[in-house]
Amino acid sequence: MTRVDFYVLQKPAQQDRRHFACRLAEKAVAQGSRVMIATGDSAESQAMDELLWSFRPESFVAHTSAADTLEDIERAPVLIGHEGDDLNHHDLLINLRNDIPQNFSRFTRLAELVIQQDTVLEASRKHWAFYKSRGYQLASHKIKG
Repeated sequence: MTRVDFYVLQKPAQQDRRHFACRLAEKAVAQGSRVMIATGDSAESQAMDELLWSFRPESFVAHTSAADTLEDIERAPVLIGHEGDDLNHHDLLINLRNDIPQNFSRFTRLAELVIQQDTVLEASRKHWAFYKSRGYQLASHKIKG
């Protein structure tokens, strides 16, 4: 069964949420995981694509988009998408959407990234209740800084 971790950032900006997603993806890839980053729309997918190239001067996280070729998708350890197609990236799902991805239960782990923004907080509370009512293992992590 999927393990669900809520990472609660103390900041309100979407950019902080995206930056944390990059750090989490980088760590997961270093541990040999394949990662799916679920975004809300094409603009957010593009923002994640750009940030994964540059979020730290000394690192780069190999990634691709669900719109790329199947060969590129197979090679890249991180897949960014907003339409729910995870292909073979089933280790970690990083959810940047305000809804619950339909395919979340295919993953070993799900990371819900929470920022101090009313719409995100409200959606995250609903997500927590949804997962809890269905018996998923939940954990909450407060992220400082």
